[in-house]
Amino acid sequence: MSVPSTADLVVVANRLPVDRVVEPDGSIGWRRSPGGLVTALEPVMRSHDGAWIGWPGGTDEIAPEPFVEDGMMLVPISLSEQEVEEFYEGFSNGTLWPLYHDLVAKPEFHREWWEAYVAINERFARRAAEVAAENAAVWVQDYQLQLVPQMLRELRPDLRIGFYLHIPFPPTELFQQLPWRRQILEGLLGSDLIGFQLGGGAANFVRLVRQRVGHKTHRDTVHLPDGRVVRAAPFPISIDARGFEELARSAPVEARAREIRAQLGDPDTVFLGIDRLDYTKGIYARLRAFGELLRDHRLDVEQATFVQVATPSRERVEQYRQLRDETDRLVGRINGDHGRLGHPAISYLHSSYPREEMAALYRAADVMVVTPYRDGMNLVAKEYVACRLEDDGALVLSEFAGAADELRQAWLVNPYDLNGMKDTLVEAASASHKEKHRRMRAMRRQVMENDVKRWADAFLDELLYDGEHDPSLRPPPRF
Repeated sequence: MSVPSTADLVVVANRLPVDRVVEPDGSIGWRRSPGGLVTALEPVMRSHDGAWIGWPGGTDEIAPEPFVEDGMMLVPISLSEQEVEEFYEGFSNGTLWPLYHDLVAKPEFHREWWEAYVAINERFARRAAEVAAENAAVWVQDYQLQLVPQMLRELRPDLRIGFYLHIPFPPTELFQQLPWRRQILEGLLGSDLIGFQLGGGAANFVRLVRQRVGHKTHRDTVHLPDGRVVRAAPFPISIDARGFEELARSAPVEARAREIRAQLGDPDTVFLGIDRLDYTKGIYARLRAFGELLRDHRLDVEQATFVQVATPSRERVEQYRQLRDETDRLVGRINGDHGRLGHPAISYLHSSYPREEMAALYRAADVMVVTPYRDGMNLVAKEYVACRLEDDGALVLSEFAGAADELRQAWLVNPYDLNGMKDTLVEAASASHKEKHRRMRAMRRQVMENDVKRWADAFLDELLYDGEHDPSLRPPPRF
């Protein structure tokens, strides 16, 4: 299939929506990555020859040529070993990630990391300028690429540019610690529309622009000196809810869910955590709370077990290696103190699994435990809800996850309050079937009605709308 030279819709993200795989004959192939963003945008991009710009992984000095996969034009961006270290592991995940997550870990501020961030953002912007057709829409994704909108606007003022931040946007007091705060704000202001998970993030951004850049603002809009208006608004992201529901209903997943419970010894209560191994996720605290419940005889290992899936993440970063070691030791200690032969207190799985296995785990679990210290949304909570076909099960959810704004019927918990978390775990596990049914039914309605397609459609419709916020002037969607 020939590769088109330009596209009317361009997604710019840190990663391509495919992973590179080595085939048995040694050739290089591509496999689609799991993720709701790909699911939401794939139909739109496929029907309108959309292009996706991103890093394919690896540290090749020269990026592969653009190619077409599953009807999408994919445009790889190369990163060297040093650029991965300074741009991705350094500024993106050593500076911005902890700063935007309420300083759960201490951010580091290094000038060489910032210089790499600027250089890589410019590389993405230049490639987007080459790929975007005249008057195209460009949708830039997430914290790694916050300078791209303004760089791209300087290169291509004809474009409609949107930006979406998938992680929290911090309060002004935290953001102001960033030495390059003005540059980040001005980079984002290259957008026509900036999307956040929650209204609070959008309000924080507008307030910072008024205070630190000096532009006039009114509610959710910023008025630039050149007459351009930028809107900052919440667009809570979601999941492919129907896809997860269908997967959970399939015979292989149902059989696997029964098998998982049998392998665990058919306990009365299966607690489940599924997270990337990240210090923001609160894994250590929740496992410690479970261990103390066993110690205090409020739970019994013969009747209750905890399955924790911790997907490997950023293992070259020292803070993540330390977290893995600490979690390994805690799990070993709890299992040593409270486990029985054939009945470990905690089944700890440091690995990644396909969607089918995740759906089976969601079906098998009685209580889903999602307790991040700070999270933009947390789609695992929504995936669990989508898979509870009988409106049963219980969701224990951190107040500091964006999902708590939508899933209000969950058992909400402050992850910093260990005793409160222990009480909530027991309460959720021992709640009546009627209570669980009432809560889950309401949450399922919310998740099924507000899926990832609705999220993407809402953002793109707003991005492509040129009127002065008068609904009667809204043109029909272009895509």
